[in-house]
Amino acid sequence: MVRMFKTIDGTIHQIQEPQEGCWIALTNPTANEIFEIAERFDLEVDDVRAPLDEEERSRIEAEDTYTLILVDVPIIEERNDKDWYVTIPLGIIVTDKMIFTICLEDTQVLTRFMEGRVRNFHTHMKTRFILQILYRNASMYLRYLRIIDKKSEQVEEKLHVSTRNQELIELLELEKSLVYFTTSLRSNEVVLEKLLKMESIKKYPEDTDLLEDVIIENKQAIEMANIYSGILSGMMDAFASVISNNLNIVMKVLAIITIVMSIPTIVFSAYGMNVNTAGMPFAGSVWGFGVIILLSITLSLIAALVLSKKKMF
Repeated sequence: MVRMFKTIDGTIHQIQEPQEGCWIALTNPTANEIFEIAERFDLEVDDVRAPLDEEERSRIEAEDTYTLILVDVPIIEERNDKDWYVTIPLGIIVTDKMIFTICLEDTQVLTRFMEGRVRNFHTHMKTRFILQILYRNASMYLRYLRIIDKKSEQVEEKLHVSTRNQELIELLELEKSLVYFTTSLRSNEVVLEKLLKMESIKKYPEDTDLLEDVIIENKQAIEMANIYSGILSGMMDAFASVISNNLNIVMKVLAIITIVMSIPTIVFSAYGMNVNTAGMPFAGSVWGFGVIILLSITLSLIAALVLSKKKMF
């Protein structure tokens, strides 16, 4: 899908034909759209196609007529009716007349620009637009990291009483997300450091400060990802032991119940044998049945009391 936007009188508008100073957004474009855009605007097909490869690394490539910037952006991926977090490449191609973005999916990094919810955003200010995208991207990482932290706390509460593996699997998925985030953020950091050294990318007085803000946000996201990853890793090890201990407690309680309940079973089994009743205590008594029941209950209570004194319960 190819969409075109341009800032007119301070407001973002979607246009039908490309104009100077416009923004062309390609979302999961078809092969025909890729070749058409590349041929029409004198771009390398491989550069237009590069962001569509999920394994593509973050980098900057300067060509004769344009510059390609590749960064990783966070997205939400739904699996088993739950939201998890991964990263995909976002390509930004800057020419003298316009700017292109290429991505596999509609990402929240760009949708706010399309909806006109970003202040001081103008499509013709291409370098400022790039930095605003990068700043928004770093902010999205921070936002998703906070959500991951909240989710890990919710899973932690369940793990205190759980004997299942489901919660550990959820923690594993969250840890995977943090690994993706950490790797992508470090790759983005290299790109940002290169941008800081490129004089061509800083055409407006405020751009240097904005780029430094982006770098600070990105570093903060890296630190948060490292902290949360360490916490999750330790939590998984600890709660693997907790789950095993919870299971041992359940098995201990069942064993104690079995021991207590086995005493009446032994007594009733003895009286249920097909032997001469002459030698069986209380066999000839009218109150024999009640006495045997009372005796069995008493022995069970004594066994339970002994086990309780030994803190087996």
